[in-house]
Amino acid sequence: MGAGALGCLYGYMLQRKFDVIFVARGEQLKALKRGLRVTGIVEDFVRVKAVENPVEADVTFVTVKSYDTEEVAKELSRVNCGIVVSLQNGIGNEEILMNHLDRVLSGVTTYASNLVDYGWIEFAGEGETFVGELNGRISDDVIRVVEILKSAGVKAHAVEDIVRRKWIKTVINSAINPITAILRVRNGKILEIEELWDLALRVLREGEKILEAMGFEEKLEEVLRDVLIKTARNRSSMLQDVERCKRTEIDFINGALVRKGEELGIDTPYNRTLTLLVKSLESIISLK
Repeated sequence: MGAGALGCLYGYMLQRKFDVIFVARGEQLKALKRGLRVTGIVEDFVRVKAVENPVEADVTFVTVKSYDTEEVAKELSRVNCGIVVSLQNGIGNEEILMNHLDRVLSGVTTYASNLVDYGWIEFAGEGETFVGELNGRISDDVIRVVEILKSAGVKAHAVEDIVRRKWIKTVINSAINPITAILRVRNGKILEIEELWDLALRVLREGEKILEAMGFEEKLEEVLRDVLIKTARNRSSMLQDVERCKRTEIDFINGALVRKGEELGIDTPYNRTLTLLVKSLESIISLK
């Protein structure tokens, strides 16, 4: 559900073993009806089944933008969508889905995909996928989804600490996505330019304070550095949104950290500033 860059990549990998239906809209739907082109790590062109509305399924992977989650949850509630797995960026998507659906799992992935054009993705980086319940249980649904992913060649793991992993990824994204989106640069520039690395670390430190207050004591500087090295050529999802004059997920990434900071009594001036800058940028580029 949400056959954009990441959704198409997962659909492509899963289609190796399973019947997959891509749910898309507009020009992307039209293009997918002609087929999906994959470049980068893999060079391929495959025929796919693409539809506009959700259909009955054993497992539904949700990869829509966070601001569309509420509407998607309502749409999914009208069909038997099976186990629902959120592979979305940011904080709060699973809770929105759970307001309308019974079997919701959370996922965190480090696979990278860029939308080159409608119906065309760049497989930019292999990674890992972690799946779990928000309550920490390794349920039958979690095991089933992980087995499905593994059988399709996806590196997948069932984990008890998906909430911690979700927040860590959000903190890492908070130090990458808005900077790349505002300056229109690929991830690697943050390491190449001293001032950008300094800014990214200041944003990261705010996130680390929030994690510590939540009981997750994490030192993430080397994690951030490693992500930037491995994804140096990648265009962050937020940069891709800005380039396509689309709304970003800033409210669910840096904005979520600002709100959590307020709840915990932790000041987050860098995250707040980046949130305001990206929201201003959204207005300037005249959202489609």
